[in-house]
Amino acid sequence: MKTGIFAAAALAGAITAGCQASRPPATVAFSAEEAAFIRKPGAGTITGHAFRTKPSSVVVNAAGQVVRLVPATGFARERFAQLYGRNKYVPHRAYPADDAVDPAYADYTRTTKAEANGRFTFDKVAPGTYFVTTQVIWGDENAFTREGGSVYDSVTLTGKETEPVQVILSGN
Repeated sequence: MKTGIFAAAALAGAITAGCQASRPPATVAFSAEEAAFIRKPGAGTITGHAFRTKPSSVVVNAAGQVVRLVPATGFARERFAQLYGRNKYVPHRAYPADDAVDPAYADYTRTTKAEANGRFTFDKVAPGTYFVTTQVIWGDENAFTREGGSVYDSVTLTGKETEPVQVILSGN
Protein backbone atom coordinates (compact mmCIF):
# COMPACT_ATOMS: atom_id res chain seq x y z
CA MET A 1 0.00 0.00 0.00
CA LYS A 2 2.80 2.45 0.88
CA THR A 3 4.45 1.83 -2.49
CA GLY A 4 1.20 2.81 -4.24
CA ILE A 5 0.97 6.01 -2.21
CA PHE A 6 4.57 6.96 -3.01
CA ALA A 7 4.06 6.18 -6.70
CA ALA A 8 0.90 8.30 -6.77
CA ALA A 9 2.74 11.17 -5.04
CA ALA A 10 5.62 10.93 -7.53
CA LEU A 11 3.19 10.91 -10.47
CA ALA A 12 1.32 13.91 -9.03
CA GLY A 13 4.61 15.79 -8.66
CA ALA A 14 5.58 14.99 -12.23
CA ILE A 15 2.21 16.10 -13.57
CA THR A 16 2.31 19.32 -11.52
CA ALA A 17 5.86 20.09 -12.66
CA GLY A 18 4.82 19.50 -16.27
CA CYS A 19 1.88 21.90 -15.93
CA GLN A 20 3.94 24.70 -14.46
CA ALA A 21 5.62 27.01 -16.90
CA SER A 22 9.23 28.04 -16.63
CA ARG A 23 10.28 31.44 -17.85
CA PRO A 24 13.24 32.09 -20.09
CA PRO A 25 16.14 33.86 -18.40
CA ALA A 26 15.83 37.63 -18.02
CA THR A 27 17.56 39.75 -20.63
CA VAL A 28 17.15 42.97 -18.65
CA ALA A 29 19.00 43.24 -15.33
CA PHE A 30 17.27 44.66 -12.29
CA SER A 31 18.29 48.29 -11.68
CA ALA A 32 17.86 49.75 -8.20
CA GLU A 33 18.41 53.21 -9.67
CA GLU A 34 15.54 52.76 -12.14
CA ALA A 35 13.24 51.50 -9.36
CA ALA A 36 14.28 54.11 -6.77
CA PHE A 37 11.26 56.34 -7.44
CA ILE A 38 9.13 53.97 -5.35
CA ARG A 39 11.05 55.10 -2.26
CA LYS A 40 10.52 58.81 -2.88
CA PRO A 41 7.91 60.66 -0.85
CA GLY A 42 4.69 61.22 -2.72
CA ALA A 43 1.17 62.50 -2.22
CA GLY A 44 -0.59 59.98 -4.46
CA THR A 45 -3.03 57.32 -3.37
CA ILE A 46 -3.89 54.13 -5.22
CA THR A 47 -7.06 52.33 -4.20
CA GLY A 48 -8.28 49.11 -5.68
CA HIS A 49 -10.40 46.00 -5.63
CA ALA A 50 -8.96 42.55 -6.36
CA PHE A 51 -11.26 39.67 -7.29
CA ARG A 52 -11.95 36.90 -9.82
CA THR A 53 -15.28 35.65 -11.05
CA LYS A 54 -15.73 31.88 -11.02
CA PRO A 55 -17.32 30.18 -14.04
CA SER A 56 -20.47 29.91 -11.87
CA SER A 57 -20.54 33.77 -11.73
CA VAL A 58 -19.64 33.79 -8.02
CA VAL A 59 -17.18 36.56 -7.17
CA VAL A 60 -14.16 35.61 -5.05
CA ASN A 61 -12.32 38.52 -3.39
CA ALA A 62 -8.60 38.54 -2.66
CA ALA A 63 -9.41 38.57 1.05
CA GLY A 64 -6.25 38.83 3.14
CA GLN A 65 -3.92 38.44 0.16
CA VAL A 66 -0.71 40.44 -0.14
CA VAL A 67 -1.00 43.14 -2.80
CA ARG A 68 2.27 44.33 -4.35
CA LEU A 69 3.12 47.70 -5.83
CA VAL A 70 5.99 47.20 -8.27
CA PRO A 71 7.81 49.99 -10.13
CA ALA A 72 7.40 49.41 -13.88
CA THR A 73 11.10 49.23 -14.67
CA GLY A 74 12.57 47.49 -17.71
CA PHE A 75 13.21 44.41 -15.57
CA ALA A 76 9.63 44.38 -14.21
CA ARG A 77 8.12 44.94 -17.67
CA GLU A 78 10.02 41.95 -19.05
CA ARG A 79 9.12 39.84 -16.01
CA PHE A 80 5.41 40.64 -16.26
CA ALA A 81 5.40 40.08 -20.04
CA GLN A 82 7.00 36.66 -19.58
CA LEU A 83 4.62 35.63 -16.81
CA TYR A 84 1.33 37.08 -18.09
CA GLY A 85 1.90 37.40 -21.84
CA ARG A 86 -0.84 39.65 -23.22
CA ASN A 87 -3.21 38.82 -20.36
CA LYS A 88 -3.69 40.32 -16.92
CA TYR A 89 -4.27 36.92 -15.32
CA VAL A 90 -2.27 33.73 -15.02
CA PRO A 91 -3.91 30.58 -13.60
CA HIS A 92 -2.51 29.14 -10.40
CA ARG A 93 -1.50 25.95 -12.24
CA ALA A 94 0.66 27.98 -14.67
CA TYR A 95 2.87 29.66 -12.07
CA PRO A 96 6.55 29.14 -12.83
CA ALA A 97 8.02 26.12 -11.06
CA ASP A 98 11.19 28.05 -10.25
CA ASP A 99 11.03 31.79 -9.82
CA ALA A 100 14.54 32.83 -8.88
CA VAL A 101 14.75 36.60 -9.03
CA ASP A 102 17.22 39.24 -7.89
CA PRO A 103 16.51 39.71 -4.13
CA ALA A 104 16.82 43.50 -4.55
CA TYR A 105 13.72 43.38 -6.77
CA ALA A 106 11.54 42.65 -3.72
CA ASP A 107 13.31 45.39 -1.75
CA TYR A 108 11.98 47.92 -4.28
CA THR A 109 8.32 46.97 -3.97
CA ARG A 110 5.67 47.97 -1.48
CA THR A 111 3.03 45.65 -0.06
CA THR A 112 -0.29 45.88 1.70
CA LYS A 113 -3.01 43.34 2.48
CA ALA A 114 -6.40 43.23 0.83
CA GLU A 115 -9.34 43.56 3.19
CA ALA A 116 -12.02 40.85 3.42
CA ASN A 117 -13.88 42.58 0.58
CA GLY A 118 -10.77 42.51 -1.65
CA ARG A 119 -10.16 46.26 -1.37
CA PHE A 120 -6.73 47.76 -0.73
CA THR A 121 -4.96 51.13 -0.55
CA PHE A 122 -1.43 52.41 -1.08
CA ASP A 123 -0.86 55.91 0.40
CA LYS A 124 1.96 58.41 -0.11
CA VAL A 125 2.86 57.04 -3.54
CA ALA A 126 5.42 58.93 -5.62
CA PRO A 127 4.71 59.77 -9.27
CA GLY A 128 5.56 56.97 -11.69
CA THR A 129 4.20 53.93 -13.45
CA TYR A 130 3.57 50.83 -11.37
CA PHE A 131 2.29 47.28 -11.64
CA VAL A 132 -0.21 46.28 -8.95
CA THR A 133 -0.52 42.53 -8.46
CA THR A 134 -2.00 39.93 -6.13
CA GLN A 135 -3.46 36.43 -6.05
CA VAL A 136 -7.08 35.36 -5.93
CA ILE A 137 -7.08 31.68 -5.01
CA TRP A 138 -9.86 29.40 -3.85
CA GLY A 139 -10.35 25.75 -3.08
CA ASP A 140 -9.10 23.40 -0.41
CA GLU A 141 -5.50 24.24 0.54
CA ASN A 142 -4.72 20.51 0.75
CA ALA A 143 -6.25 19.71 -2.62
CA PHE A 144 -4.15 18.47 -5.54
CA THR A 145 -4.94 21.63 -7.47
CA ARG A 146 -6.40 24.99 -6.55
CA GLU A 147 -8.35 27.42 -8.66
CA GLY A 148 -7.85 31.10 -9.36
CA GLY A 149 -4.50 32.68 -9.96
CA SER A 150 -2.51 35.88 -10.12
CA VAL A 151 -3.93 39.16 -11.43
CA TYR A 152 -2.34 42.50 -12.19
CA ASP A 153 -2.83 45.86 -13.82
CA SER A 154 -0.69 48.92 -14.37
CA VAL A 155 -1.29 52.41 -13.08
CA THR A 156 0.47 55.74 -13.61
CA LEU A 157 0.56 58.61 -11.14
CA THR A 158 1.57 62.01 -12.50
CA GLY A 159 1.76 63.81 -9.16
CA LYS A 160 -1.12 66.09 -10.17
CA GLU A 161 -3.96 63.80 -8.98
CA THR A 162 -6.47 65.32 -6.57
CA GLU A 163 -8.36 62.05 -6.05
CA PRO A 164 -7.11 58.50 -5.46
CA VAL A 165 -6.27 56.57 -8.63
CA GLN A 166 -8.42 53.46 -8.78
CA VAL A 167 -7.38 50.08 -10.13
CA ILE A 168 -9.40 46.90 -10.59
CA LEU A 169 -7.49 43.62 -10.40
CA SER A 170 -9.82 41.07 -11.95
CA GLY A 171 -7.70 39.63 -14.74
CA ASN A 172 -9.85 41.30 -17.40
